[in-house]
Formats: sequence, structure tokens, C-alpha cells
Amino acid sequence: MSEAVVSPARTGRLPIGALGILALALGTLQSVVEPALPQLQRELGVSPAEGALVGNALLITGAVVTPIAGKLGDRYGGKRVLVRLMAVVSAGGLLAALAPNLPVLLLGQILQGVMVGTLPLSFILVRKHLPARASRMAIGLVMALFTGGGMVGTLVAGPLAEGMSWHWMFALPTIVIIVSTSVVARLMPHDPPVRSGDRIDWPGAMLLSGALLVFMLGLVRVTGAGLSPLAAGAVAAVVAALAAGWVAVERRAAAPMVDLRMLAKPAVWHSCVLTLVITTSFGSVGFLLPQLFAASADGYGFGLGTTDIGLLLLPGAVAGAVSDSVGGIVARRCGLRAVLVGGAVVTAVTAIALAALHDAAWQLVVAKVLTTIAAGVASTALLTRTATAVETGDTGIATSLLVVTRVIGVALGVQIGGAILDAGSDPATGLPTESAFATGFAAAGLVAALSLPIVRITRNQGAQA
Repeated sequence: MSEAVVSPARTGRLPIGALGILALALGTLQSVVEPALPQLQRELGVSPAEGALVGNALLITGAVVTPIAGKLGDRYGGKRVLVRLMAVVSAGGLLAALAPNLPVLLLGQILQGVMVGTLPLSFILVRKHLPARASRMAIGLVMALFTGGGMVGTLVAGPLAEGMSWHWMFALPTIVIIVSTSVVARLMPHDPPVRSGDRIDWPGAMLLSGALLVFMLGLVRVTGAGLSPLAAGAVAAVVAALAAGWVAVERRAAAPMVDLRMLAKPAVWHSCVLTLVITTSFGSVGFLLPQLFAASADGYGFGLGTTDIGLLLLPGAVAGAVSDSVGGIVARRCGLRAVLVGGAVVTAVTAIALAALHDAAWQLVVAKVLTTIAAGVASTALLTRTATAVETGDTGIATSLLVVTRVIGVALGVQIGGAILDAGSDPATGLPTESAFATGFAAAGLVAALSLPIVRITRNQGAQA
């Protein structure tokens, strides 16, 4: 069967352009929360740990959807699945835009999280409806616009939240998503599905998402409002049971969401461990910086609003786009070990320095840029190394496993940062103390430093193998 069932001339520029606009709007919707999180916490009356769940809810859904979206696109057709996923994202965006409280906002974010699976579906459509050279250009355009959307979201979150209300920072990107999806649905040719005997691993997806959600909610309760030792033990038991059930299901599934046999390969499990450590540290720093920008200027903070926070976070967003694109190149030229060691040292030194040096805004901006570059180059280098270390037919499985690990690491770091701020809050005001921020930055630095012995251990094991 020919891959290009529909002539490229019939596809035209408009549907491809609509895919690009869709990617731009999705990137915007995904990124508006970071600079606005302190404002959301104030207006919703929630703690930092509870606020951290707003961003993490999207990440957790993304971790589950990522390995499944491509399979659904191949089985039922990329256009058909993309349009349905966008309906879910649009429902989540509108729900968040109308949310009167934290639970409703969290539900909206959970629904929006399926947007992570739209990129592989866009690539399916581009490859099926364009010649090879044009498809490579179109894929690059979609990726660039998604990354650019992250920068747009960082910039527009403040003006929308402060000039209108925070509800509009969800509503406007969602409207663009609905319009661009309608254009894609109307003008993009249908792509034929690929029949497969493999079943979608829905039990595995449900068990993994359940384990992650219970873990994050339990972490908030343990460090925030507090739980008795018996209740904390019950939460740990539930998480362990869900995780054990997920492992059991994945080992028996004919087409598992995550092929656990891949973890037996040193290149894969080494990369997973290092990715988890690197992104956990990065997630903590990334959460703490906007909180410190927003803290009252009467004490140790800067008292900034959402617009100013977005402007100060923008250099970090630009650095992230650059570092993600050059990680593989830097690793080839300098060596993977040098990249990992350098990234760990930069992140650890920067985070620990922040524990003492955080009285000027430029210090925080520089720290954001340095940690973003270090984490982006290192995690992308690990992803590239894993993709080239396995058989061609296992590339999708291995890279999906790394993407899931990366998302979980960031979510874990964000939640740990929120938990530390909650645990170090002033009993009289309920606001985080300066020492809580210092503890959070120091903890992030120590986590990053863990990469150094792990790199050494995994290198020695690799040499023995």
C-alpha cells in the first residue's frame, strides 16, 4: 500500500497552516499557568503545594497519553484521533476558563493534558499528506510553533490575568484551538488507518495515572494539612498497590503502554534514572522562582505581578527552546558523560547558590536560564542516546519511556517544591518563610548533585557489560 494515499497538492497550505496555528495555541495554553500560578493561589485561596497540582495535573495526563496517542493515530487515522483529542482539550480549556474553585480548575487541567499527544498525531498527518522534503519542513514548523507558543503563553498570561481576569488566559487560547481544529477537520484529507491486532493498553494507562495522582495528592496532604501516620501509610499502600498492578498489567499485556523489558537494557534504564533526577531538580527550581518573584517585597521577595513575572521568565523559555534543539549535537561533540556531568554541576551550583543569593531579580533570571539550559541539553542528549542505542523498531517504545520519565520528574520536582514551601510556612500568616525557599533551593541542588555518582556508577556498569 502506498504511504501517500492523498496527493500533496490536494492537502494545500491552509490545513498545514491550521496545524501550525493549533500547535501555537496549544503551546500557549500549556504555558500560561507558570507565571500566573502565584496569582491563582491568591485568588483561589490555596497553598503552594495545592497550587503545584494545577500544573502537574496537565503533566500527569500528558505522561499517560504520550505513549498511546501514536498507536491510536495509526489504528484509527491521525485526523480522526486528533480532532477527538482536541475536543477533550477544548472542553478542558473552557472548564478552566469558567472554574470557580481549585477542583474544577484541576479537572480542566487534567482534560487539557491530552494535548501532549497531539504532536505525534500532527506528524502522522504531515508525513502522509506531504512529500518527504516538505514533510520535514512542516514537522519543523509545527515543533517551532509549539515551542513559540510556550513563549507567547509566558508573555500574555500576565496582561490577560491582570487586565481582564485569569479566566481569559485559558479562554482565548481555547477559542483559537476550536477554530483551528475546525479548519483541520474540514480541509485536511482523511488518512487511512493501519489495521493492527494489538489492543490499546487501557488498564495500564488507568493504573499509571491513578498511581501518579494518588502520589501527588498524598504528598500535598502529608506536607500541607498533615496526615496521621496511619493515613500516610494508607496512602503509601494505595500508591504501591496501583504501581504493582501497573507493572503486572504491563508484563502481561500484548501491546503494553510501556514495554518494561526495555528497562533491562542498560542504555534505557541508565537514561531513565538520570532523566528522573535531572528533571526533578529542574522542576523544583522552576516552581520556586515564580513564587519568590511574587512574595511580598516587604520581606525577602519582590512583590511582582503576573505580567512582570512572565517577562522575567521569558529568557528561560527562550533558553529552553534552544537547549532542547541542540542537546543531541552537544553530546556528539563533547561526549554524553561530559554533558551530564556539566549539567549536574551547573544545576547543583546554581540551585545551592540561590539558597543564599536571591535578593536581586537578575540573580533569579540568570538561575532560570542556567538550569533550563543544563536540564534541556542533558535530558535531550539522553533521549538522543537512547534512540540510537536500541533497535530501530524499538525507538518509539524507548523514547516514549524517556518522555514519560521526563514528565514525571518535572511533576515530582514541582510538587516537592510546593511541599517544602507549605512545610516552612509561617504559622501566623500562612505564607512561606525565606528559610523555606532556601531549603527548597538547597534540596534541588542536592538532587542535581545525585547525578554525579549515578553517572559514575552507570558508566562503570556499562564498561563491565
